[in-house]
Amino acid sequence: MAPPPTPDPTQAQHEPEEKPAEDKPEMLVKLHERKERHAERGLPARIGVVVAGVVLILGGIVLSGPGIPGPGFVLILVGLSFLALEFDRAERLLERAIRAADRAKDRAENASRTQKIATTVVGVLALGAFVAAAILWDIPLLPV
Repeated sequence: MAPPPTPDPTQAQHEPEEKPAEDKPEMLVKLHERKERHAERGLPARIGVVVAGVVLILGGIVLSGPGIPGPGFVLILVGLSFLALEFDRAERLLERAIRAADRAKDRAENASRTQKIATTVVGVLALGAFVAAAILWDIPLLPV
């Protein structure tokens, strides 16, 4: 039996270097893992996931309407996460939303102290203006 060949040092220089893994948000990694597990499920379960996703998105659209209280946007994202298990287009859309949320989180974490204070002051002033308008214009805040 011949000994294994020794590596040629000149070949190692010409081999392409492995690129570091893309810095993906943790939610995207979990989404891809769920999608792999979901592909192994049976047809009835996969159809159920699609139906549930469509129902959740439609419910989110209804709850996003004017005058209807409810977490419409959140419901749409949950429905989109169901559909992302089956459809690449829904997965790309959900990835865009996750990346945008991750960038917003990073911007908020890296904001200067002045920016954080200014944002807090603006938020408190906006809340105060809303309360003042509700009192002055007699806007019912609670369904009584």
